[in-house]
Amino acid sequence: METQPDIVGDVRSFMKSRIILSAAELDFFTMLDTNFLSAKELAQMLGLNDRATTRILDCLITYDLIEKKNDRYRTTENGSNLSALHPKSILPMVKHMNVIWDNWSYLTACIKEGTNPHLKPIVDSQSEEDRRSFIGAMHVAARNLSGKIANTYDLSSFNKLLDIGGGSGAYTIAFLKQNPRLNAVIFDLEGVIPIAKEKIKEENLQDRVSLVTGDFYKDELPTGCDIALLSAIIHQNSPNQNYELYQKIYRVLDFGGTLLIRDHIMDDSRTKPPAGALFALNMLVNTPAGDTYTFSDVKNALEMVGFIDVKLIMAGEKMDCLVEAIKPNNL
Repeated sequence: METQPDIVGDVRSFMKSRIILSAAELDFFTMLDTNFLSAKELAQMLGLNDRATTRILDCLITYDLIEKKNDRYRTTENGSNLSALHPKSILPMVKHMNVIWDNWSYLTACIKEGTNPHLKPIVDSQSEEDRRSFIGAMHVAARNLSGKIANTYDLSSFNKLLDIGGGSGAYTIAFLKQNPRLNAVIFDLEGVIPIAKEKIKEENLQDRVSLVTGDFYKDELPTGCDIALLSAIIHQNSPNQNYELYQKIYRVLDFGGTLLIRDHIMDDSRTKPPAGALFALNMLVNTPAGDTYTFSDVKNALEMVGFIDVKLIMAGEKMDCLVEAIKPNNL
């Protein structure tokens, strides 16, 4: 007998997401990470309603995120990943998803109007907490993938990496660990650079990394680098913004230097990889004009700027596609 798809189940899955998001937003997992507390005690500590707190805690038990003994609750081993006390906490990523949730609530309006009429910025937020959550989320997402990219793409012949919009420095860190003679420049916003500085210092790489404050939409980029990295940047931009950014990179990159782009790179149908099709909608609701782009889109723009030998050197499902382009030697 043919199995019918559980469409209603798919639709209802937002409930589980909202429960975990709210619990993370209220910091339940940190509060319960070391001690058993009753629902009433937790509610009093956080200024919450007793009955509502009990109901959400009991539901979190069914997801193996909270355990309950003698009417007292504690975070499970699985749930501890959502605790701020965990050394590899994913809490920043989940807090970031709360901002994403707000914007996704306006998807219907986006489809009608083409842009989000109630857009809550996720990158340019003026809130220090939101900014740290966003950069922390990106660092969480980059932990494993940056190592994979650094192991796959050989930078042994390069001298200095320009990490544009480098965020926490996760990819700079991965490339420097893999290539002992490589140095790097991280270029990012004033509010981001201190976070990158912390991460670089934690890895004891501060002697090999220069930190430069700037806005790649407004400012010129640092010079003196023979490879530039755009990691998860182009999807937040309009086609024209990407073209202007490619121009800036072309101007400052050493002759014979390489531009490496990591992002979702779509096939011509714009349906593969599937995660990229979903991410295009994510950009629709979360940015003024962001999108995911096909290889042809990227190649044509790069060649118009002057880059040559544009190649898709890696295709993947998890924003692990790589495009390589070369700035010609000065003839």
